[in-house]
Amino acid sequence: MALFGNQFANVVEWEEYRDDVLFWKWSNREIKKGSRLIIRPGQDAIFLYNGKVEGIFTDEGSFDIESEIVPFLSTLKGFRFGFNSGIRAEVLFINTKEVTVKWGTKNPVNMPAPGLPGGMPIRAFGTFCCKVSDHAVLIEKIAGVKQQFTIDDVKERVVAMLDQLLMKWISKEGRDMFNLQANSFDIAKGIQEDMDMEMMKIGIGITAFNISSFSYPEEIQKMATKAASQSMVGDMGRYQQMAMMDAMSKGGGGGTASDMAGMAMGMAMGQQMASQMGRMYGQNTAQQQAAPSQGAVPEGGCKFCPDCGTKTEGMKFCPNCGRKLM
Repeated sequence: MALFGNQFANVVEWEEYRDDVLFWKWSNREIKKGSRLIIRPGQDAIFLYNGKVEGIFTDEGSFDIESEIVPFLSTLKGFRFGFNSGIRAEVLFINTKEVTVKWGTKNPVNMPAPGLPGGMPIRAFGTFCCKVSDHAVLIEKIAGVKQQFTIDDVKERVVAMLDQLLMKWISKEGRDMFNLQANSFDIAKGIQEDMDMEMMKIGIGITAFNISSFSYPEEIQKMATKAASQSMVGDMGRYQQMAMMDAMSKGGGGGTASDMAGMAMGMAMGQQMASQMGRMYGQNTAQQQAAPSQGAVPEGGCKFCPDCGTKTEGMKFCPNCGRKLM
């Protein structure tokens, strides 16, 4: 870098600031005598000279570069602006705010599952939060060759790691493939720890990672819906009661609510009639099984002849037809 002359002062600031940009570089411009540095809330300013960090400024405000900034720069602290001279340096503005980003798997992740040789294809969706955590590493790995670094750049790196991390933490401890939402907190926590370690290599910290939902293939979703409906039908009495209460709460006196109530009451009455018929049938069957067959003689004799009905009074033979009774 070299010194150039110019008599007009300028303002060093982050032009066209955007929340989705993690850093922006003010570069290839001459800082002149009387120039000022403006640092807004949520920003840090890093002065670079010949690719080397000269100073980091974190306080927000407007500062005179000659009197308030240059004296704190490592190499340039002895530099004094002349009337027609300036200094060509770079200023890297860092966005220090935490940013929330939505993510989703680009393609289904085939998770190992019993009975499925090709695995269970699963998609996942959620959010993560990130922020710049190490200025020096960010400058060394990213800022040295880029004019700016956006959330989309971070998201691209995160999504590239997601497949392997999802497979690692979903498969951990044999979690149920069909009930992943119940374990989403533990899965997300494990992914955040691993991803934070990886992103720290470029100076970015992952401060939070959340899984909003897991998505299964359409066939699996239909099976789950069918199983839920079968479970509901299994407790039809409760379903009918709920239907009647819901219909009545919407008001009786005609219309859909009245029709629903009538249908529910009809179903309930039908079920009661079927239940009563079942009980009657069971009682008749029991009575038939308990009653002696025709022509059979009960133990201890009988008072009437089973053939002709003549009164016997405990006799061994019927006085009318001669039937043996004992």
